[in-house]
Amino acid sequence: MDFDKLDKELSTIVELRIRLSSITYADPDYDEIEEELHDLEDTLNEQYGNELESKLEEIYATLASDNDVLLPSAYLANKYIPMQPDARGVVTYDVQGPEGVPIESEQFDGQDVRIALVPNPVRFVMVINGRSLKDLWRSR
Repeated sequence: MDFDKLDKELSTIVELRIRLSSITYADPDYDEIEEELHDLEDTLNEQYGNELESKLEEIYATLASDNDVLLPSAYLANKYIPMQPDARGVVTYDVQGPEGVPIESEQFDGQDVRIALVPNPVRFVMVINGRSLKDLWRSR
């Protein structure tokens, strides 16, 4: 899997989600941005779905979760928080609040546990009670 390419494509999706969340339905660009976003998400699932789903199956097994693994695009958060660029100018992102796909596991009884897909580097993050706490898998 070309993680650099995946990172760029996932970053584009995240930036479009951020942009879409900052405008209203009345904005003349809303429909065009939404259409582009859906196309990119479909491409993500087609090009990287098998590999990412395999990683998710490992994560679910480790967490002893009975939930079904979904398409990778389902793990995209609705809201991402851009962090300061690193020395190379690469922006990383954080996820907070009830973002990602909820999972059930006796290990986390009574807590809101979710998994979100985040770029730079590509990773699946565990969000517990609205706080991004742990990388469950990362590309590098």
